[in-house]
Amino acid sequence: METNPVINALLGVAMGDALGVPFEFRRSHQMKETPAVDMVGHGTHNQLAGTWSDDTSLTLCLAEALTKGYDLVNIAQEFIAWRYESRWTARGKLFDIGRTTAVAIAKLKSFLEHGVPEALSNQKGLGDDRENGNGSLMRIMPLLFYIKGKDIRTQFNIIWEVSALTHRHIRAAMSCLIYLKLGEHLLAGKDKLLAYEQTRKDVLALWEVIEFPESEKTVFEKSVIQDIRSLPRTDLKSGGYVIEALEASLWCFLTENSYAQAVFSVINLGHDTDTTGAITGGLAGLYYGMQDVPPRWHNVLARHDDIVTLGKLLYEKYGA
Repeated sequence: METNPVINALLGVAMGDALGVPFEFRRSHQMKETPAVDMVGHGTHNQLAGTWSDDTSLTLCLAEALTKGYDLVNIAQEFIAWRYESRWTARGKLFDIGRTTAVAIAKLKSFLEHGVPEALSNQKGLGDDRENGNGSLMRIMPLLFYIKGKDIRTQFNIIWEVSALTHRHIRAAMSCLIYLKLGEHLLAGKDKLLAYEQTRKDVLALWEVIEFPESEKTVFEKSVIQDIRSLPRTDLKSGGYVIEALEASLWCFLTENSYAQAVFSVINLGHDTDTTGAITGGLAGLYYGMQDVPPRWHNVLARHDDIVTLGKLLYEKYGA
């Protein structure tokens, strides 16, 4: 079984996504009545067991681009190839694409076709509150291996550039930073609770340096200013809003004690189950590894070996 943290993170995202796909849009009371307990197929999108969705596709597109170095044009081209040519899809067919992401990728395509690639780096901050879906958080995990070890202000600038390819608002970018900063501390071998505590300190310090708006600070009250674990599970939401996805994923990762427990905990909240499964799965795969996951899940996961190969390439490029 793989001990490579890059591979574990990518498999963690893909498996969490695949576990959640059949249950997407189910309400929390429905999940409580018949909870997810295994890798199954059909359901919402009528897909075979082990099929992952756009969350994993865009994660793998980002990983693929990063194997060639950090270049926004390469990243955009990978996203475009996924959207229009079904690159990095689970079974050769695209399904379940968010509206914000679809519109944004069409815009990326236009930038490149009209010879203005410099526009890719000028998207930060152009979006409004409506661009705070979870569509950049769900795909951001591979960027960890490029930004690790850099100072946090540089990390945030890079993260915002990559987030802004589809989600331009600072709130979406800050959510990605919190997620990857926690991942960085986990990658360094810290206990998950100590890693979370340090992440909160890091982010609070960054806010002072960049003069993060007070109105935005309040949005992160539960995840940064307070300890997310103090929140009752009944207060968690798990829809398409990036803050809901971040809070639910952090809570389930921090309060459960294995990959499967964490991922099923968040999936059983219902709603955007493939995305919250992917986000939680990335952290859980990184922290716990994938060695205790049932072998059948590995066997049925779409393009398992391709993901492992990509993880090896990303590891060779940046280490872990």
